[in-house]
Amino acid sequence: MALEGPYIAAIVARMPQAEYSLAAFGVAISLAWLIESPIMMLLSASAALVRDRASYLALRRFANILNALVTAGMLILAIPPVFDFLAERLIGLPHEIARITHMSTTAMICWPAAIGYRRFYQGILVRHHLTRRVAYGTIVRLTTMSITAALLAFAFHLPGALVGALALVSGVVFEAIASRFMARHIVRSILASDEVAEGTLLRQREIARFYFPLALTSMLAMALGPLVTFGLGRGRAPIESLAVWPVVNSMIFLFRSGGVAFQDVGVALDSDREVRRAALLLGTLASVSLALVALTPLEMIWLQRLSGLTRELASFAAWPVRLLILYPFLEYVVSIQRARWILDHRTGAITMSTVVEAALLALTLFVTVGAFDMTGAAGGALALLAGRIGANAYLYTLSQWRRRSR
Repeated sequence: MALEGPYIAAIVARMPQAEYSLAAFGVAISLAWLIESPIMMLLSASAALVRDRASYLALRRFANILNALVTAGMLILAIPPVFDFLAERLIGLPHEIARITHMSTTAMICWPAAIGYRRFYQGILVRHHLTRRVAYGTIVRLTTMSITAALLAFAFHLPGALVGALALVSGVVFEAIASRFMARHIVRSILASDEVAEGTLLRQREIARFYFPLALTSMLAMALGPLVTFGLGRGRAPIESLAVWPVVNSMIFLFRSGGVAFQDVGVALDSDREVRRAALLLGTLASVSLALVALTPLEMIWLQRLSGLTRELASFAAWPVRLLILYPFLEYVVSIQRARWILDHRTGAITMSTVVEAALLALTLFVTVGAFDMTGAAGGALALLAGRIGANAYLYTLSQWRRRSR
């Protein structure tokens, strides 16, 4: 799934007015992620809670309510006066970039609900150790996205950011349909069974008490994207920073994506010592792999030839990538720590760690962009790194304190 970011960014970078389109696409994605954030943890919730017919129906009802709410959020965001106030006054986007961003954001109205729908069923697949089917769904997503992007790019004269947004939406919708189809036999067996698992959460209030800290965690985590975007727009060289950030962000996500998935691995496999050891090993390999790209001539090949950036923008993006070399390792570490707290049904600790991360990110942005007048892209990279270090330190300290108090 992490391939989609570099892939779409590379398409947008090769279309007319690439600098404006990349900037608009990056802002639109950040806003869509923010609205989508309450449903991001549905995969973990589904893997942890769906145990029988009653829990399946209860969590499905809860998921449908969440999907309706995030869709309403996208509709409100797409209202022109609301969007203009957010994009031009708060973020400080130039009018032309704000116009293209609005078109791209409007095209993604159904994006959050489609993601919530497929993550609910992906959680069921993960719980039953059918993770290969999740990968099949990703193939469907990338294929649909590629076909849509090609058709729109060659057959219509549309802004690159709008082409990227429509390609992403089409891929997610078809992946959601595929996920439901691949989970049909499991769902059928769950609905046909009369067994009631011990510890099942049936009431919406119980599910909400378990899920809302996770949702708040996602909302805070996704708010980091717009927060960084705000810093990019306010720092030195704002247009260049906004233009390269989708490429930097998608490149880093490609290397840390295994860590994002490892939270659900930890939940499904009970986060034992071997799972934690595997997380540390894979995280080390991910950061070393990123270093081999970022600190060698491969970096310019990646940024220029693969991502389609000009030589000037590629040079501008180089330092933010290098500053984030440690980020993939930190992703694995924070995911395995979160999995342990989810299994213990103590999801509030995860929320607090994200509060720490957001606070450190905002403080670092203020210092680097405001006090030291760094470029927005470099300041954003340092802020992301500082925030993730803080989240890991908080969870580790809390677990040590809890172990000593027993």
